[in-house]
Parts: sequence; structure tokens; C-alpha cells
Amino acid sequence: MKYRWEIAAARPLEGRLLKDALGIRELTAACLVERGFVDPADARRFLDPRLRDLADPFRLPQMDRAVERLLQARERSERIVLFGDYDVDGVTSTALLSDLFRSLGWLVEQYLPDRFSEGYGLTQGAVENCHARYPGGLLLAVDCGSTSRGPVSWLRERGVDTLVLDHHQPGDAPAEPVAFVNPQLGEWDRELCSAGLAFKLAHALLKVGRDRGLPGFAEYDLRGSLDLVALGTIADLVPLTGENRILASVGIQRLAASTRPGVVALREVAGVTDVVRVEQVGYQLGPRLNAAGRLDSARRALDLLLTPDAAKARSLATALDTCNRERQAIERQMSDDALAQVRARFNPERDFAIVEAQPHWHIGVVGIVASRVLREFHRPTLIIGCEGSDWRGSGRSIAGFDLAAALRGCDDLLLKHGGHAMAAGVTVEPSRVDELRERLNRIAQRSLTPEQLVPALRIDAEAVLSEMDEAALAEISRLEPFGQGNPAVQLRIPGLRHARPPQRIGKEQQHWRFTVTDGKVERECVWWNAGSRMVPTGDFELAGVPELNEYGGRRSVRIKVLDWRPVEPLKR
Repeated sequence: MKYRWEIAAARPLEGRLLKDALGIRELTAACLVERGFVDPADARRFLDPRLRDLADPFRLPQMDRAVERLLQARERSERIVLFGDYDVDGVTSTALLSDLFRSLGWLVEQYLPDRFSEGYGLTQGAVENCHARYPGGLLLAVDCGSTSRGPVSWLRERGVDTLVLDHHQPGDAPAEPVAFVNPQLGEWDRELCSAGLAFKLAHALLKVGRDRGLPGFAEYDLRGSLDLVALGTIADLVPLTGENRILASVGIQRLAASTRPGVVALREVAGVTDVVRVEQVGYQLGPRLNAAGRLDSARRALDLLLTPDAAKARSLATALDTCNRERQAIERQMSDDALAQVRARFNPERDFAIVEAQPHWHIGVVGIVASRVLREFHRPTLIIGCEGSDWRGSGRSIAGFDLAAALRGCDDLLLKHGGHAMAAGVTVEPSRVDELRERLNRIAQRSLTPEQLVPALRIDAEAVLSEMDEAALAEISRLEPFGQGNPAVQLRIPGLRHARPPQRIGKEQQHWRFTVTDGKVERECVWWNAGSRMVPTGDFELAGVPELNEYGGRRSVRIKVLDWRPVEPLKR
């Protein structure tokens, strides 16, 4: 089997408590219990995420210091330089704070490092270039800076105060800015990305400014920035739980209704209309914003989100769409090369981690390729490319393996590294790549069990076909938005046979469509990208996601197949 099925143990008493208290179906209650909600009040808040349930922003480490220093800069008419990052999270958080500061009287500039010449974050070279362009003032590092001890000290020596607003792991020798707002340093909700942190910083500033009677602070509507928060939160693949769930849920509604010229133009070129879903942010909107920083300059993405001019927004969005198509072509070729390279030497008994490098690989798409390799082999993966003399790579991890911590165990082999548990970046000399592969593999062998190397298929609950009607799907949809940390509802559906012969579909016949029955009800099934895998035969059970299919003006419930397994013949 391709997956290791993890079937949640039935907890009927707790499920019945939620069912009765909330007036929901038994299936929905079982899914909530499996997600850890056994208290009706907690479950009710989960099903109905609201901004009023967000915690006080001053619960974040050193938020009070950051607010006071920023208000001091406003009072002194000091220029603030927002030093961002070139991915969606960095660009959206920089745009959010730029809007806020400009609207409320700060002097503000932005600086986004160049991926190719300066690398990620507050590198020494990027800081020197930024300081040469914008000397003096106050620097606010957004979505970077947690490990930039040297550059922060360099700025301090030149009279520049630094604030860090970041969510990446600070490591063993963190930076020492005037204020260090990083949820990793606190005891509460460590999963916020930088777009969420920017929202929290803005909220804190508005609270204090309103209390002090500063002009414009009470009138500023921070809810208008939630379209940016949704983009950053979903694209950065942070868990959609806790505060992130509230921000993403409310934000995605704002994203659908946004009048921001850049967002409107971005949706148009991506073909995203009406309702916006997590999948559209992840696969259509986010990649277009990311494309600029991957192949050229992220400044175009930032300009798109900041411009008030609709015509300019359309022009920028079109350019990003073109850039994204170019990125897709490069990614396809690189993915083919990397997968072939791994297949040629992969030994599932020995290789607990994957590290591959080629000098001709484009460093702008190494992270995407690492994700593709991980999906096929289910191993922590580093893909490394080259730009000039630098070999830079990006990694993705699996559940149970903290990639950032593992790279700290390879510190002597690396020129630079940083990130978080599930994604990280490295800079390494070409001569150390083989050593890095061996070291990372040894760390993974000590940390991971063979069972963890088989991708788990989490099953929320068991359900029969008759339980999956439109009303049930409408209720299950209250668990959305689905994504990292809050996956789509996946069900075990027992007692099935084919009701009619399966069919291959798709341009390359890569999908299966078939109809199943349990002897009482029939449901259509679609198994996307099944490839060479064969459809079930005889008596079987499915692992699948129930979904509403709308086609030709008709609506029906169908099952998106994830996996199947045979069962003993049924007595009918």
C-alpha cells in the first residue's frame, strides 16, 4: 500500500456530547473529537472563528518594546526602513505595515533583498546595501533577522536601531535587536507567520495610539488588511489552527471581496473569481506573487500590493503571470532532473534523508522541487542549486523531523542556515555537499523510525455512503479552511463493491472514475493522478474525501479517492 492508514479510535461518548450540545451530526462531531475538540465551548469557537477571539497582541514577546520604539520614531519623524523578504509572507507583511505607517504619519521605505546577489534575510551584504540607500533611521526586519546577530550589531555601531518581527527559529546565537517579536521565544501560539505577526503589531500600535488619542488611530480599520494576512498565512503553510485559523478564515472572505487594486488584478490574471479557497491561494495566487522573487525581483509583487492605480496593477499582475509561466517551465525540467537523480541511487532501507545538488539548478525554485521530491519519496529533502560561487538550497521535511534543528547539527559543514521545523534554507560549499548528505542522513536515522518513513493517511472517522449527503457536506464545511494542521476531512468507507465498470479519464488517462455501492446507496468516485495504480477489485474499503460536484447545472456528492484496500468478502 502507498499509505499507512491511521484510523482514529472511536470516542462515542465525547462525540455524543458535542452532537447534543451543538446540534450537529454524529459524523461532524466525530471529526471534531479527532481534531482534539471535546469541550463544546472550544468546538463552538472552532466552528465559528471570529476576530474578537484573537488574543491580546501584547502577549507576544517584547511587543511593548517594539510599539514604544515605533511610536518614538513617529514622534521624532525618523524614517523607518521595512526590510522584508522575497516570498509571499514577507511581501504581504511588508505591504501591510507600509499601508499602516503611511496612513498614520510615519516616514517609511521598503527594502527587499535580492535572492541571487544578497541571499535570504539580513545578510551582511544586504544590510550594507540597505544602509547605503537609506542611512540612519530605524530598521524593522520583517520575516527575517532572527539569526542575524552580526548585521544587527553592525547597524547598532552605526547608530541604527533594529527591530525584528519574525517567526523563524532563532537558533543558539540569536540576534540582539532593540525589540525581538518572535512567537518562538514565547509560551503562546508559536505558529503565527510574519503576516499574522504584522497584523498583531498593527493591532498593538492602534490600541496604544487610540488610548493616547493620536490622530487617525481610532479610525483606522485594520480589517481591510486581512486580505494580505490570508495570502501570507496560507502561502507560508503554517498550521491553520489557533490564531491562524481565525486570520485565514476571516481573511479569505476579505480576499474574495477585496477592492485592493493589486489583489483584484492578481485574481483576474489567475482566473480566481467569486469564492476564494485555500487551494486557489496555494496554487494560483501565491505562486504568482512568489514568481517575481524566484526569478527576478520581489519588488514587483510588493508594488502590486501597494499601488492604488488599477491600470498599473493590471500591468504588474500580467508581468507576474508571465514570470510564473517561466518559473513553471524551469520547475518542470528541474523536477524531472532531480527525481531521476534520486531514483538512480535511492535505497529506502538506507536513505532516511535526501540531499541533491547540481550547479545548473536555479536557486529560485529549489524549494518547490524539494517539495516535489518529498512527495514521491517521503524523506526530509534538501535541493541545492548554484548562483555564482554560492551553492544555496532549500529543504522540506516530514512530520516528526525538525529540519532546522537537524541543520544546527550540521553547522560546521554549512556557511549559513535557518528556517523552521518543516522548511529551511542552507548555503554550503560544493565540496561539503557529500558530507552534508551523510551527516543529515545519520541524524535522520537516529530521529526517525521506519514507520515514519511511510506517509500516514489520517482517517477522521468511519462513514457509510448514506451519511454523505449534501447537508452533511455543508456541515463538514464549517471545519474549513482546510490546510496545514487542519486537513480536509478524510473518511474510511467500508463495505463497497463496484456498481459499474471503472473508466480511465484525462488527457493522459492518468485518472480513474468509478461508481461504488454498499448495496443500498451508490456514489461516484474519482481517483486523481492514480497513474499506474489499479482500481480496487472484489470487496474493498476506501479512504476518501467527500466533496460536492457541480457539473452541467447538476449537483451531486462524490468521493475523492485517496487509497483503497481489500476486505474479506461481504455477506449480502
